[in-house]
Amino acid sequence: MKLVKGFLLALTGLFVVVTLFSLLIPSKVFTSKGVVIYASQQKIVATLKDFNQWKHWHPIFSNDTNNIRISKPSDGVNASIEWGLAGKKNKMTITEVFDQGIKLNLSRSGENPVENSIVVLSLKDSGSYQVEWTALTRLKWYPWEKFAGIFVTQITGPGYEAALNALKSYAENSLPQ
Repeated sequence: MKLVKGFLLALTGLFVVVTLFSLLIPSKVFTSKGVVIYASQQKIVATLKDFNQWKHWHPIFSNDTNNIRISKPSDGVNASIEWGLAGKKNKMTITEVFDQGIKLNLSRSGENPVENSIVVLSLKDSGSYQVEWTALTRLKWYPWEKFAGIFVTQITGPGYEAALNALKSYAENSLPQ
């Protein structure tokens, strides 16, 4: 009986220490990726705000097996796109459109929503634009979620980078200048 009590006390102590330590980990994870594109800002932003254009450059939407559904209208505020991936339903909705880019929310069943923004910034005297994709993930206080949050940028970052590189290729080679 003493052995069982000792084990339970040690397990409880470990849980408390891990929980207290996890409270020191930030509850917001910020991921940012960027690419320089040699195309007009208006064309880049027009491509970003129309989900029908995303199928030409975003890697997720190039695969027909993802069962993609685009809202009508496909551009502007409240336009959305839904797809299935790894057995989960995903939805991305444009929440704001402005001269330099868009803001959107990505929701996935069973996960916290991710706030995204894609901004097109002019690079001085070069005729090129820096396109930055930022994602803000808010984590719950749960210790396992906080510890998993440490790896969010390493997990999601390459996807954002691949999408931006595909956008660069599409904008520089396919869009009229």
